[in-house]
Amino acid sequence: MLRSIKFGNRQIGEGHPCYIIAEMSANHAGDLDRAIQIIHKAKESGADCIKIQTYTPDTMTINCDKDYFYIGGGTWEGENLYNLYQRASTPWDWHKKLKEEAERIGIDFLSTPFDKTAVDFLEDLGVEFYKIASFEITDIPLIRYIASKKKPIIMSTGMATLGEIEGAVKTAKSQGNTNFCILKCSSAYPALVDDLNLITIRNLAETFGVPVGFSDHSLGSVGTITAIAMGAKVIEKHFCLSRDVKSPDACFSMEPKEFKCMVQDIRLSEKAIGTVNYGISQREETSRIFRRSIFVTADIKKNEYFTEKNIRVIRPAHGIAPKYYSNILGKKATRDIGYGTPLEWAMIE
Repeated sequence: MLRSIKFGNRQIGEGHPCYIIAEMSANHAGDLDRAIQIIHKAKESGADCIKIQTYTPDTMTINCDKDYFYIGGGTWEGENLYNLYQRASTPWDWHKKLKEEAERIGIDFLSTPFDKTAVDFLEDLGVEFYKIASFEITDIPLIRYIASKKKPIIMSTGMATLGEIEGAVKTAKSQGNTNFCILKCSSAYPALVDDLNLITIRNLAETFGVPVGFSDHSLGSVGTITAIAMGAKVIEKHFCLSRDVKSPDACFSMEPKEFKCMVQDIRLSEKAIGTVNYGISQREETSRIFRRSIFVTADIKKNEYFTEKNIRVIRPAHGIAPKYYSNILGKKATRDIGYGTPLEWAMIE
């Protein structure tokens, strides 16, 4: 059985409910009040945690106009990296207020740092755990520095080879930090269902022996619910107030009503998965009577033989079990038996 780890006040792993993260990312669209609203709506929609990202355009890239720094396709085609990150970043002077608001209403607060200065800033802020983004899973110095803080870590694995994941895991463990989980992820925005390959969740769990989850950039909740069936213990999904509010992440983010429905479906899915059980549920017990059994289907006189013409295996299950049918054929009746009577052993010679 996979061990569990602790995020905040929550245990994550086998035997515990899925931990659900609402990713704000750039969906505040530069408005602090909107960011606070997102925190409240995430809580109302059933999220366990609100996540932001801690970077500036200068901690992500350089302000350069060469072709290398332009995005060639997808949602952000034609965008300059520096300009995109400038537009999408969450101002650092908001962080304290956002964290305090999350704590005030009872939702966990998490951030993804993208360099050492962001880690130091979040340490001073008193964050309790960290997220490593898919694009940073090969940034071994950053992972080493984050792991050295001895706080829980969530690692996304989009684009990563198995060897790259192993390298990140080894780096965290080298700092004495084994308190982490891994998220399956497809780093396309939005991701296509065909590219999710969610059965990998099981393989990641078996390979690394840690809780595994899913960072979902696909549209809708099909991917998320499938991930739960594959054993995901953490779900991360981008969250916005409305896709009409333009931001770099809006087109693949969930609105509150959609997110709330997804959370409800996750909880129902967890109940449906249940535990390994070959017994009978309380509700099934009342249905057992409508199984088949052996009934008399023509009037039978005492000492008359039982044949295929006067007994049959039919519903309901008031008579002898069907498995004895061939043993009863050819035996005699101990008394007269009327049509529609369930057969009992006392009626057989």
